[in-house]
Amino acid sequence: MQRPRRPLFERLRRRWALGRPLGSLRSQLLRWLLIPLAMLVLLDAFFVYRNALDAADMAYDRSLLASTRALAERVSIVGGKVVAEVPYVALDSFETDTLGRIYYKVTGINGELVSGYGDLPRVPKNVPRSQNYPALVRFYHADYHGKPIRIAALLQPVYDDSMRGIALIQVAETLDARRGLSNQILFDTLSWQAAMILVMGALVWFAVRLVLRPLMRLKTEVETRTLSDLSDVDPTLVHKEMRPLVSAMNGSMSRLQQLIASQRRFIADASHQLRTPLTVLKTQAELALRECDRQAGTASDMAALRDIVRSIASTTDSTVLLANRLLTLARIEHGSDSLAMDLVSLRRVAQQLGLAMAMTAVGKHIDLSLEAPDDAPVHGQALLLHELLANLVDNALRYTPQGGSVILRVRAAQTENGHGAMLEVEDSGPGIAPGERERVLTPFYRVGAALESNPGGAGLGLAIVRDIAALHGARLELSTASNGHGLKVSVHFRAIT
Repeated sequence: MQRPRRPLFERLRRRWALGRPLGSLRSQLLRWLLIPLAMLVLLDAFFVYRNALDAADMAYDRSLLASTRALAERVSIVGGKVVAEVPYVALDSFETDTLGRIYYKVTGINGELVSGYGDLPRVPKNVPRSQNYPALVRFYHADYHGKPIRIAALLQPVYDDSMRGIALIQVAETLDARRGLSNQILFDTLSWQAAMILVMGALVWFAVRLVLRPLMRLKTEVETRTLSDLSDVDPTLVHKEMRPLVSAMNGSMSRLQQLIASQRRFIADASHQLRTPLTVLKTQAELALRECDRQAGTASDMAALRDIVRSIASTTDSTVLLANRLLTLARIEHGSDSLAMDLVSLRRVAQQLGLAMAMTAVGKHIDLSLEAPDDAPVHGQALLLHELLANLVDNALRYTPQGGSVILRVRAAQTENGHGAMLEVEDSGPGIAPGERERVLTPFYRVGAALESNPGGAGLGLAIVRDIAALHGARLELSTASNGHGLKVSVHFRAIT
């Protein structure tokens, strides 16, 4: 059994309700405007053509009736018989008409053939009399010798002193002239209507383009905004019907702005709240270690207790490091657009960090050196650049064995746009295989050598370096150190414009 088709409106409503893609608004407007318009134009062309045919039929019928009347005036009664005196000029016209062949027939009072073509079709019984003319005339179509013809049949009274009656005069013409005129009318009508459709299509396309221009301006306005620009969109950019949508967009961006602000507050609060108890825990663990060392000889189980406390201190160090790096990574991802950029001296940042990390390097018996012959200013954020360098040096110190070396270099470098700067951290540790260098830049990914030498690491250091470098438009490069097995991390800063 065939399912009944739903109406068009019901199908469109169900389609919109199911959330299916609706396609281009411009194409839909053009379809909904041009298709009905083309149908109306074609319907108008049909009726114009029909009216033109009726007008042509009326004009040709009038001419046909005039010929019939002219012939009827030549019909009379002579010697008790109906005769038709048709001039030779009229006969010649009937035979050689250039617009179509013309036939005639005159029938007497008693139905006898008076003149003309005797086999001309008779008048059908159901043909009514024409109401357009005062004469007793009937018009009808018939076929004659395989050709369609139009016939005018006129009843003409004839009489004299001896008799009276009604004679029938029939004049027929082929439809060649009518069809030629009809075809010409049809061609002219369709040509005019086609030109009208093209003109109206161009006007509709231009009107739709003009009407949709505010939406295109709104699209450009939204696309050209920066990630941190969540201000309201001006509702006057679009039409009145589209302003509720713009208001809804503004409301959504306002809620998004509140969410981002709350995330930033959470990061700031968490940064303060996490660091304080972890620092206290680390301090308490160190105090416990010192107390264990002071009382090491008073009890036999102090060694085991000292190991436990040392493990607590190590875990606390790893937790502090993880919390700090997670908070740094979150701050970079969520608050990078709002950070102020200034001229920062990389040499000064490297000197400050070298002094801060010197004791750590001495404790691990690692030679930490700084090579900064040139002052290399860059356009950036001092706190983030300090964090970038701190992560690089911390990683180098963690994975470099005792007796190794870590070199921190700052120097000017030539770039495509001018004089830039380059920051390098080179160590003598195990290094990173070329196939792993791209993957170590993703958060929480650690290579096997790093897991063995430093199991408490978080795998976030190089990921933070990557994000800070990208924020400053710098290029990060990992390569093999000059000793042939260590790691060299280079950060190429672009020139100041």
